[in-house]
Amino acid sequence: MTTVIADLVFDQLPEAAVLCAPAAPVPADWVQTMLRTHWGLDGALESLSGERDSNFLLTLAGSASGAPVRRLLKVSHPAEPSAVTDFQTQALLHLARHAPELPVQRLWPARDGAVAVSACAPDGQPRVLRLLSYLEGLPMPQAPRSAAQRASVAGLLARLDRALASLQHPAANLALPWDIQRAHQVRSLVEAMADPMRRALAQGALQLFESTALPYLGALPRQPIHNDFNIYNLLVDPAQPEQVSGILDFGDMLAAPRIDDLAVAAAYQVDVDGGALGTVAAFAAAFHAETPLCAAELDLLWPLVQARLVMVVAITGWRAARQPHHADYLLRNNAISWARLQACAAIPPQQARAALRTACGC
Repeated sequence: MTTVIADLVFDQLPEAAVLCAPAAPVPADWVQTMLRTHWGLDGALESLSGERDSNFLLTLAGSASGAPVRRLLKVSHPAEPSAVTDFQTQALLHLARHAPELPVQRLWPARDGAVAVSACAPDGQPRVLRLLSYLEGLPMPQAPRSAAQRASVAGLLARLDRALASLQHPAANLALPWDIQRAHQVRSLVEAMADPMRRALAQGALQLFESTALPYLGALPRQPIHNDFNIYNLLVDPAQPEQVSGILDFGDMLAAPRIDDLAVAAAYQVDVDGGALGTVAAFAAAFHAETPLCAAELDLLWPLVQARLVMVVAITGWRAARQPHHADYLLRNNAISWARLQACAAIPPQQARAALRTACGC
């Protein structure tokens, strides 16, 4: 089976433009007004960092127990289509109905019952505002890593995907730059890499993806997926850091083969010192124990993991060159991703397929 890959220039893709859209902050006094008008709330407001949205931590007066109440207000970026924002909103509502035990944020309705409020910001641009519960926990990058923690991540992702499988939304099939199904679209970024050894490494991973994964993705189970289950979007219990206590950021959701979600998550869990293949195999087995995978899915996991790592180094490098003031943040996963890609490339695909099938009993 062959697939024809068209020559593409990443910079010219319409969906790539949002990655370099300038920040569009909103003033705190306007946010305070919106909170009073629509939610009837007033409290201390603190601006938080965010990839695209403007995020604010709202701290309200203590409850009957005396503990302060915290909420998160998200103000959408004007470059984000309203349908994409609504997809995230509907996903959270869907999870509240079908999987209330999952540790995701809950939407806090406005006084009129709306879970999303549309308003024009002072800059004249339309925004969507949503008030959410604030998840407590320790960001996973600040916690010690362990095999038990990886198993917790994989099992939680499997339960999340199982819950999302029945969600339907018109924005699910929009083109997104972080879609592994479109990994070949970063080829122009790879070809422009200055380091010949790194360029060859990334080219090899893309070739593996195009020849052994891309032609077969269309036949695999497909559903809405989180698509960004990396350690920066996960919280853990400070007292039990092996247990995931929170899932953040549904901003990269899309409909895709289910195995893509596992590949994205696994790419950030590869242990270059403890055995790359063993790490991914154990991660897949923990997912499989909660949500069984078929052999055809497992056979594509290894090239998909490498494709995601190529996307990380290519897209973040491209963005850092265009946004040097954010380079440190954008490149935080770059060095380890190159190391992981090198470790994965050293393992023959046939060996990886056999190990993954064995780990999952397929």
